[in-house]
Amino acid sequence: QKKLEKIWAQVPPDYYDQGIKKNLLQKLWHTKKLSQIINYLPKDKNTKYTILDVGCSSGIMTAEVANSLPKSKVIGLDSYKKAIDFANRKYPKITFITADAHKIPLKNKTVDILICTETLEHVVDPKEVLVEMKRVLKKDGQAIISMDSGSLLFRTIWYLWTKSKGKVWEDAHLHEFTAKLLEDLIKEAGFKIKKKETSHIGMAITFLAVPKN
Repeated sequence: QKKLEKIWAQVPPDYYDQGIKKNLLQKLWHTKKLSQIINYLPKDKNTKYTILDVGCSSGIMTAEVANSLPKSKVIGLDSYKKAIDFANRKYPKITFITADAHKIPLKNKTVDILICTETLEHVVDPKEVLVEMKRVLKKDGQAIISMDSGSLLFRTIWYLWTKSKGKVWEDAHLHEFTAKLLEDLIKEAGFKIKKKETSHIGMAITFLAVPKN
């Protein structure tokens, strides 16, 4: 736990907010990722969904999701307390909670839409987190899971990034995935893949998954 907290402490709470403003590569990456997530969301803005964003960090994407579905109850969850405190100050109308994704503090089958982007590589036990995500998801709910694809291009750029402007992320990836490994893990956790989409010149992969049972 102390090692993880040390890794988190390297990252400023407003890292994404500042990065999108000041770094073109970050802006391009996250803008594209956000547009993908929004495209996977329901189009009915008048229905009240319960939406959980696991690994929300400072809440930039969570806020955009809330804007897209204004009638919905949107919850952002992250274990990095400073980022959650920042999100609560910036977006007071959204619920943000500091919690461990391995033990999501929600009841069984209470979430309609679950979002998890660029998070599973940072957790201790990715499968356990996926199982927890399935537990809180309703039988007719859907999960949007997105991460880097583990391609050679991504690994090369990530290495160079963490040795330069992205140094705060050095050692932050506890696991390395390929698109195939991630897909297999999602299935092992009890999900069925409805759709998958590669993007970012093959460097990212997004899955739309639903509970098997």
